[in-house]
Amino acid sequence: MGNEQLKGHLELLLLEVLATGPVHGYDVIARLRDRSAGVFDLPEGTVYPALHRLEKTGQLRSSWSMEGGRRRRLYALTDDGRAALVGQRASWQRFATGVHAVLGVAT
Repeated sequence: MGNEQLKGHLELLLLEVLATGPVHGYDVIARLRDRSAGVFDLPEGTVYPALHRLEKTGQLRSSWSMEGGRRRRLYALTDDGRAALVGQRASWQRFATGVHAVLGVAT
């Protein structure tokens, strides 16, 4: 998927991946790739800046953990992030329904 198609949807995808609980940054990338059957095989340079933006807006929080002798950052949704996810899911559903209607695809 091209970067232009991804714009506007990356935050929704990240929030959705984090909805099940705290995740390390690399695991966010792996889950996006796995859950999308490889469609969203995104580079670190795309995902980490987006995670940092979501943290700055208060939708995510991060903390450090030690795993295998390495310090790793865990990302988790905040209450604001959960609320944003609900809103973005609804917005995406309206958008997808409209696109399907234009394309003549049954929903």
